[in-house]
Amino acid sequence: MALTAVLVPFRRHFWLQAVIGSLFMAALTGWLARLLPQRPDQPRSSLADLLDHDSTVGSSVVPRVPPRADHVPLEIRVGLVSQSHITALRPGPNVLCRYKHGPVIPTQELVTRIASSPQHEIHCSGGPVQINQQNYQGDVSLLKGQGDWLPAISHDLETYVASVVGTEMPSSWHREALKAQAVAARSYPMAHLARPATTAYHLGDTTRWQVFAGRKSTTLASRSATRETRGIILSYSGGIVESLYASNPQVSAEAHGHLGANMSQSGAQQFAHQVLPFNAILGRYHAGASRARLTWHDQ
Repeated sequence: MALTAVLVPFRRHFWLQAVIGSLFMAALTGWLARLLPQRPDQPRSSLADLLDHDSTVGSSVVPRVPPRADHVPLEIRVGLVSQSHITALRPGPNVLCRYKHGPVIPTQELVTRIASSPQHEIHCSGGPVQINQQNYQGDVSLLKGQGDWLPAISHDLETYVASVVGTEMPSSWHREALKAQAVAARSYPMAHLARPATTAYHLGDTTRWQVFAGRKSTTLASRSATRETRGIILSYSGGIVESLYASNPQVSAEAHGHLGANMSQSGAQQFAHQVLPFNAILGRYHAGASRARLTWHDQ
């Protein structure tokens, strides 16, 4: 099995720095190569070796959508910095929590153990976990710092994107705007796989990164937008675009204007109402970048 990316270029030259540089891409390539299983007689492949470049650069006014692909199992680890002060912790009925080095902790003793534990990591898996009245579906790690315990949750990339779309854009908005948001929300954590926020997690869950609220923000519309753009990211010159965005053109210009390429969410909504598909919307904000779809297939 191998991970590949099919690149479909936009039509105009994109040269300003909204792109993760070659060093970040090299780090991501190595990380992904370690993730992929290889046959014993097969040399280990890198992502860069497997890029399939489209031969029709600049031939289409509206950038084309890469062909559909199978689900790519990539894990994103999110630090729940918004929940860094744990006041309530309730694992689901089938959840098992244990120290990184040690036995399973009985659920009724979990809060007590957290308060007095000399160890610095507790891992919970097997079902939902409620942290401070908010439900998370994924493997949760509790990481002890100098003060409180910080929860970090490991999520499948597409599950993570569906939650982000539901927090970052109203689910009642136009379907094509939501799909453009899904691509942006997917490119951003892919960049942070190579440039993680800390050694403990790739990115946080607040507006400092992308807002993530677990199951609470995942809606039918956000799941649909994620599914219909599955695996699509923004790429430039073999690197990954750190797809920044803001609520409107004014905020976008103030926050990211020096980068020259960022999406206005209200602008995406307006373009969608002008009957632009999501790929054309992204082309308005990231001219010259390519769309790449991560694919998982037999060698």
